[in-house]
Amino acid sequence: MKLAMVGLGKMGANMVRRLVRDGHEVVAYDLDTVSMETLASESDAITAAESLAALVAALPQPRVIWLMVPHQFVDNSIDDLTAAGTGAGDLIIDGGNSNFKLSQARAARLIESGMHFVDCGTSGGVWGLENGYSLMVGGSTAAVALIEPALKSLAPAPDQGWGHVGPAGAGHYVKMVHNGIEYGMMQAYAEGFELMQSKQEMALDMQQVAHIWQHGSVVRSWLLDLIADAFDDDASLASLSDYVDDSGEGRWAVQDSIDQAVPTPVLTLALQMRFRSRQSPAYAGKVLNAMRAGFGGHRIKPAGEPEA
Repeated sequence: MKLAMVGLGKMGANMVRRLVRDGHEVVAYDLDTVSMETLASESDAITAAESLAALVAALPQPRVIWLMVPHQFVDNSIDDLTAAGTGAGDLIIDGGNSNFKLSQARAARLIESGMHFVDCGTSGGVWGLENGYSLMVGGSTAAVALIEPALKSLAPAPDQGWGHVGPAGAGHYVKMVHNGIEYGMMQAYAEGFELMQSKQEMALDMQQVAHIWQHGSVVRSWLLDLIADAFDDDASLASLSDYVDDSGEGRWAVQDSIDQAVPTPVLTLALQMRFRSRQSPAYAGKVLNAMRAGFGGHRIKPAGEPEA
């Protein structure tokens, strides 16, 4: 199929590459024209659009436009695409990390003009190009059917790693909970390694322990692999700060648990510990940052860098 990708950052660009590898054509757009043109030079199946109007004009109807932009810019992007000529029958996908309530509102707004909206929670980070992406899809049955070929190409396998989880908003809701769980798992690893690191009389080798646990252990996981990789690069993690950021989904998950009166003590405390990391140095924060840099390519504040 032929579709457009708006936003060619660390995930958007690799998603384009994975799509064209599987035979799709992509019209690409980004405010960074150099990055856009560089990406387009990689394949004849990628076209760089000089404007959103050019992007809309280059697509067959019904147009399919995938947004991979920060959640703060989704509404502006939708407005700009509407002004550029999208209309009834066209489909906009938000593949970023938006609040599910906003996704519900965006779907309702676009339906009024005869357009479709799909929210697609996307996990896989910078490794998705080779390994595929986990895709949690919300929207109408007709809208999801329209983009199924692309979903199958982006997923780890055509019948694995993706699914239509519910109506508009459901995709981002499931991704929100996914990230809340991620916070809890990461915090558990970080605290465990901090406990071992503090046991000075045993002189434990964190790098060795991480590699032992990678094989046969019940706590083995991709996150543990990222910890082991980080220790291989810097056994003491001296180059990392312990200031751990949060990108929103963890907060939204905790807020939703409050709204529903559903207890989520582990998820909530994991979020609170990220706040704690910004107040004083902690070894656990360094371990958390090693994982964040590994799976998402997030910028980590180097040790010693002053706060903004």
